[in-house]
Amino acid sequence: MALLGARGLARLTALLLTATLALAGVVVAVFSIQGDSSTLSLPSLVDLVALDALHASVGGLLADLETDGPVAAMTGLAAAAAVLLGLILLFGVLVRRRERLVVMHSDADGTIAARPRALGRAAETLGEQSRDVLRTSTRTKARRRGRGGRLRLTVYHARTVDGTAAATAGRDRLRALAGSFALRVRVRSRVPRRGARVR
Repeated sequence: MALLGARGLARLTALLLTATLALAGVVVAVFSIQGDSSTLSLPSLVDLVALDALHASVGGLLADLETDGPVAAMTGLAAAAAVLLGLILLFGVLVRRRERLVVMHSDADGTIAARPRALGRAAETLGEQSRDVLRTSTRTKARRRGRGGRLRLTVYHARTVDGTAAATAGRDRLRALAGSFALRVRVRSRVPRRGARVR
C-alpha cells in the first residue's frame, strides 16, 4: 500500500514538473523573440516576474537563517520535510513492485507458478479459436496467498452472433486452463464499437 502511494505521488510530481518546465520553456521562447528592451524580450520577462524583488527577498531570508529564531526553526522543519518527500519519491521510482504469480502447485520440493500476463495471453489464444470470435481481451489477477486467482475474459463478436453462445464457448475452452491453475473464470461477450480495429 505504501509502495502504491509512493508510486502515485512520484507520477503526479513528475507530471506537474514536466508541465511546469514545458510552460516555462514556452514563456522563455516567446520572450526571446525580440531583443533589447522590447515587450517580448528577456529583460522584460525579468521585470514582469519581478526577479530583482525575489532576489532581495531570498537574500533577506538567508540572512535570517544565519541567526537563531522562529524563521530558522520553521525553515529547518521545511527542509527536513522536503528531504523526506524526496526520499519518498525516490522510493516510489526506484523500488520495483513484486509481481504476484498464479500458483499452480506448491509443496516442500518447490513451487510451479505462472505470470498473470502469460496466463492472460494463453486464455486469449484459447478464446480466439472460435470462428465467431473477432478478438478477446483478458485481465488476470493472482491471489495474495495460496493457489489460483481470477481471470476475466472478454469475447468480442459480430452483431449477428449470439453473445451468450460465444461466452459459453469461451468458458468451455478455458475449462482445462482454469482447472489447472484453480482460476475463477468470468466470461462476458461484447460487440466491438464501430471503427474498432480487429486483430
